Amino acid sequence: MGTNTNRQPSSSIPEGEIGTELELDVTNVAHGGIFVARHEGRVVFVSDTLPGERVRARLTDANKKSFWRAETVEVLQAAPERQPHIWAAAAIDRDPADRAGGAEFGHIELGHQRELKRQVLADALHRMAGIDTDVVVEAVPVAADASPGDAMDGTGWRTRVRLHVTESGIVGPYAARSHRVIPVDDLPLAVHALEMAAPLDRLFAGAASVDVIAPSTGDVQILVAEQDDKGRRRRTAPKPITELVGDREFRLDAAGFWQVHARAAETLFAAVQDAIDPDLFDPKAANLDLYGGVGLLAAAVGARFGSGVRITSVESDAQATGFASENLAEWVGASAHTDRVDRFLAGLTRDATAADRQRQQAATVVLDPPRAGAGADVVDKLALLAPAQVVYVACDPVALARDVALFAGHGYRLSSLRAFDLFPNTHHVEAVALLTK
Repeated sequence: MGTNTNRQPSSSIPEGEIGTELELDVTNVAHGGIFVARHEGRVVFVSDTLPGERVRARLTDANKKSFWRAETVEVLQAAPERQPHIWAAAAIDRDPADRAGGAEFGHIELGHQRELKRQVLADALHRMAGIDTDVVVEAVPVAADASPGDAMDGTGWRTRVRLHVTESGIVGPYAARSHRVIPVDDLPLAVHALEMAAPLDRLFAGAASVDVIAPSTGDVQILVAEQDDKGRRRRTAPKPITELVGDREFRLDAAGFWQVHARAAETLFAAVQDAIDPDLFDPKAANLDLYGGVGLLAAAVGARFGSGVRITSVESDAQATGFASENLAEWVGASAHTDRVDRFLAGLTRDATAADRQRQQAATVVLDPPRAGAGADVVDKLALLAPAQVVYVACDPVALARDVALFAGHGYRLSSLRAFDLFPNTHHVEAVALLTK
């Protein structure tokens, strides 16, 4: 496997200093795309390996008493699930500082990636919420124009890629766990149209980033974000695009949030519909779509239960809310509201009449927070409304488990759970949970 001819033997470096190289036996997976080994009783979190391997790893953080961090520089004994990395720019034969980030599971056979993700999700729920689950991580079909090889190795699915820019204008992804730009000549996770259009060989001096977007309709978009006078990324000018979910159109800004996997939007659209308990659903209740974006999941509710559904989509980004109003226009009971979710929920509680409280208690709430999760404040405020059911869409298993535990403190239990591999060759996993009283 990988070698490092310039390495300094560990015997000449004081143990516990950054740069020390250790031989480690890797035992299990941890959250965040890293793996667990132990050295003389101390936990060492190691990247670019997998359980069952013996590796030589270089310490990158040895300042904490309870654990260290390290990067694999050589595989001494490979696990049977190891494969050649799907992206040469991230392979083990490169020095860790020169490995492209964004495909941290690309050296692991695809089916075993899903098993590792299942373990992380199940472990988080067990540790943080006291729940034991036999959930599986479901495969998701690749893009319509993908090759059979893409389906076999988890490539060809990404419809949005952000390229970062050096001071001299060179573009590329960041190296793993750093802000160092790595020039690359391919983007194997991207759908083919995006990979072909990506300006990997062009210079963008003065730019902060270059976004490449391949919508499901129309041409690939290249959005160059300039820096402001403090070196921060300026928002690009609005550029409306159309995404298709089945035969339904959604309008949004090309730079706005949309699911990254080519089939993710339709997968979550259907999964949210399936998760809702119809016996608990009231179309006239004060139904909510929180962190609603451009209205994708509110539309899923409306498409299942009909044009008379009353639902309010809440999103802090005014531009997204404007598109949500357009995308939900066919449902007379649907509306889009621009506000922070915590502030909106506080207002509902403060201003509710007795009739409002009845509608809130009959409500179905779709909750799709950012990666950090909803958190205690939002969970507490939502629980005060006492909705009949909460459909929680999560992109982080630890945040989900924490919030499930918080909901349990208000009398809600996990009624169903599905997980989807919407980010092959990365550690990320998406889950859809139903919480009921």
